[in-house]
Amino acid sequence: MVQTKRRHNMSENYISCKAENGSINISEEVISAMVRTAVTEVDGVAAISNTTTGEIAELIGIKSMSKGITVQIIDDTVKVDVIILVRYGCNIVNVAREVQNSVGEVVQAVTGIEKAEINVHVSGVAFEK
Repeated sequence: MVQTKRRHNMSENYISCKAENGSINISEEVISAMVRTAVTEVDGVAAISNTTTGEIAELIGIKSMSKGITVQIIDDTVKVDVIILVRYGCNIVNVAREVQNSVGEVVQAVTGIEKAEINVHVSGVAFEK
């Protein structure tokens, strides 16, 4: 059974899974790190963008050590926002869809939650030098 909860002594949200010998807690930061790896492996992604959006998110209470990636656990849903730069010459829509698919697979594998909200924001195009 997958449940979400807020830890009493921390401001982080966790996905909690009941196990035979206790419980397993997975933090937003762990999910964020896994998402980062999945995104960087998608062909056509030049970089995960480091914009001021992450700084604004932190000001309103959404933490993310992985700049350009925000993970929120709300009720029984995982919401992921990823800001990327697409490599010049690649189809932007196809790259963004592949990022969504890759991130969705990682979220499901890590948390057991099958339906996650995955938003991909393309902040620019990276040109080869």
